[in-house]
Amino acid sequence: MRDLHIGWSEYHQKIEQLAVQIYQSNWHFDQIVCIAKGGLRVGDILARIYDRPLGILSTASYGGAKGQHRSALKIARHLTAIGDTLGPHVLLVDDLVDTGISLKETKHWLNSHYENQIQEIRTAVLWYKVCSEIKPDYYVDYLTDNPWIHQPFEGYEQLTPEQLAQSYQTIAS
Repeated sequence: MRDLHIGWSEYHQKIEQLAVQIYQSNWHFDQIVCIAKGGLRVGDILARIYDRPLGILSTASYGGAKGQHRSALKIARHLTAIGDTLGPHVLLVDDLVDTGISLKETKHWLNSHYENQIQEIRTAVLWYKVCSEIKPDYYVDYLTDNPWIHQPFEGYEQLTPEQLAQSYQTIAS
């Protein structure tokens, strides 16, 4: 298994490719819900491009050294969104689908919490791995070898506020 290293430029280009793919499908949605943390940036950019409200559903399943240990999925009790309704058509976004558990469970969570509002949920990710038990509706790359994806913001996960402050003191000196 290889590692896949993604820089900021490529990362943003993939989000734009995803936006075009959704647009070309001619499917219209009322709301974007992103799975946080990984889907935050994807959801934010898509919400800006499509001028749609962005809801945020926080989840956690990875932790440990370098954030590469998978544990049980935890889903927030509440969705953070503007307004009480989502609309009948929801685009659920994340950065990637690995096992498919997060995407499947958050889709179920939305349907159970907004059952009288949602008619359809479609899913969109940048990377769809072969090991996933579900296939997203929209994706940019299908990865047949299940690489660990190193995204450009991961450096912040290893950085403490103290280290950051020290680096700026060095620059100012």
